[in-house]
Amino acid sequence: MPQEEGSKGRRAAMEAQDTEIMEKLKGFKNRFLIMSGKGGVGKSTIAAYLAVGLAKKDYQVGLMDVDLHGPSIPRLLGLRGNIESSGESGKGIPLKFLPNMEVMSIEPLLADKDRATIWRGPLKIGVIRQFISDIAWSNSDYLIIDCPPGTGDEPLTIAQVIPDTRAIIVTTPQEISLASVRKSINFCRQVNMEALGLIENMSGLRCPYCGKTIDLFKTDGGAVTAKRAGLSLLGSLPLEPDIVLEGDKGSIAWMDNNDLPYTRSFNKIVDTVADLTK
Repeated sequence: MPQEEGSKGRRAAMEAQDTEIMEKLKGFKNRFLIMSGKGGVGKSTIAAYLAVGLAKKDYQVGLMDVDLHGPSIPRLLGLRGNIESSGESGKGIPLKFLPNMEVMSIEPLLADKDRATIWRGPLKIGVIRQFISDIAWSNSDYLIIDCPPGTGDEPLTIAQVIPDTRAIIVTTPQEISLASVRKSINFCRQVNMEALGLIENMSGLRCPYCGKTIDLFKTDGGAVTAKRAGLSLLGSLPLEPDIVLEGDKGSIAWMDNNDLPYTRSFNKIVDTVADLTK
């Protein structure tokens, strides 16, 4: 009997959380999952800077980092401090990056920022649900969700818990990355998640001495894959050493430097996403 009562209590708590999640999600006009088939393609960088770019266009933006094992959003943005609790509601208060941009990640909840998060699927699913239900998000024009690579627990949880989320898939031009991207595209189709389009990252390096472009990871792979899949190529981004340095410093100063080809290309992607979602 006690076991049955405990089961009923858990179901009731889950149903109450489901209701709260649905109410919270009404406050997000557009929801985007930034995903990739493999790691190391710059997905978190694009998620962080896309959120900043939209916020700089005066949109209200929420950025949620559900990469629970390798969160990098706080460090990319130079965010410090921990998640505090609201005295009235008891909800967690997301970190403010800009007056109109809020950020949630597992890292600000950890006392030791370098501690490994060793969790199995059910615990991760529960934390992602809490990132919505237990956080005092403001209403926003965009919710940008940074997801770990692959098609496992985290993207599947987003597909199931946050309806009407659309995917932006990040790749690099070479075949080993594109093969994983095709899996991501098939994942979206299987879970009925619309894919807004692809972003090709690391698309050529401009030689600082002769000015010629070096195609370190081949070229045009993202465009070909997008065309074959019937998707839009939202843009291509070159390799830019200055962006690496800025990311390590937690700086976004590069976003105002239009002399950088990366800046011009990235701002076009932000404009395209904004135009497609008006």
